[in-house]
Amino acid sequence: MRILYGIQGTGNGHITRARAMASEFDKAGLAVDFLVSGRPRDQLFDMGGFGDFRHRDGLTFAVSDGRIRPLATMVKARPLAFLRDIRRLELERYDLVITDYEPITAWAARLKGIPSIGLGHQYAFEYPIPQYRGSAAQRTIMRQFAPARRKLGVHWHHFNAPILPPIAPVGGRNSRLEKGLIIVYLPFESTAAISFLLNAFPEYRFSIYHPDAPGVPDGHMTWHKPQREAFQDELHHCEGVICNAGFELASEVLQLGRKLLVKPVHGQPEQYSNTLALDLLGYGHTMHSLDAARVSRWLDSAEGARVIYPNVARGICEWLAAGAVADIGELSRSLWDRAILPEITPATVSTEARDVSPELTDDNARSHAHGHYDSP
Repeated sequence: MRILYGIQGTGNGHITRARAMASEFDKAGLAVDFLVSGRPRDQLFDMGGFGDFRHRDGLTFAVSDGRIRPLATMVKARPLAFLRDIRRLELERYDLVITDYEPITAWAARLKGIPSIGLGHQYAFEYPIPQYRGSAAQRTIMRQFAPARRKLGVHWHHFNAPILPPIAPVGGRNSRLEKGLIIVYLPFESTAAISFLLNAFPEYRFSIYHPDAPGVPDGHMTWHKPQREAFQDELHHCEGVICNAGFELASEVLQLGRKLLVKPVHGQPEQYSNTLALDLLGYGHTMHSLDAARVSRWLDSAEGARVIYPNVARGICEWLAAGAVADIGELSRSLWDRAILPEITPATVSTEARDVSPELTDDNARSHAHGHYDSP
């Protein structure tokens, strides 16, 4: 079987997941080529695991000061080039396309009749999980952005649906805790806003990773450009993490048992949904603006939840190598049977979290969160 794997390069989380998959593809003897879109090639880093990968511009959202900018997104988009890339993508030599929410490979597979699998967090929203519904247009965009014939959604909990655990390995490093060390990864917020927020807490050491990081330390704040190895090393030693409400980094934090505070990018329904899920599960804390009072309460809080997930990438690759004939529900059950989950304690549910998701009441959300997986 020869596979083309499409990676949405907008966020580092998709690349992290694909990197874990690439390692297991090799072990399973699967021949895989990679295509990355959504970020300029010269802004990609630590891509050695993907060989001679292909790159396309693709589609992405324009974000500044912590919110999606629709007008800038439209200006940035190049729809004719996007459609041309879909038409010209050669798939004849591939038996399967796997898309990690990457639209060019997804749409090319659909138009050319190649079997496809969607792998990623966004595909979990096909099921009745706690989520921010958003507008009809937002729901349509999420469903149609990178369509696939079969879907392997991943999430922190199964929510009584055939969803897989996260693909975010964290092993292989010394995890000695450094009290007072807090990692901050808010790449869509301005550096000025982050500095203003953290100035109020001089008793903590903040290690901040940001694309526009200034070149010199700022008192108790140390700034870094994004760099995988240094970030991973500090992630294993820190006391807690403040980040946007993406999926992959939060998955790593949960597995390390560090405390977690997330702030969604405004206008991003997936991140709103992630804050709701964290609140309902009791796995983390949330804020919907850069709120010093919330940061203060979080810094004073107890330790974070600890979740142990199995090697999901290996499970998927073994499933693929066997022909992907087993039911996805069976694959899901086998992986969750190996997970160790903390007791669900939806104690951090906030008024803000309820306000952003009026279609999901506390009672039915908690019933989802407490559900056990049955046959789909």
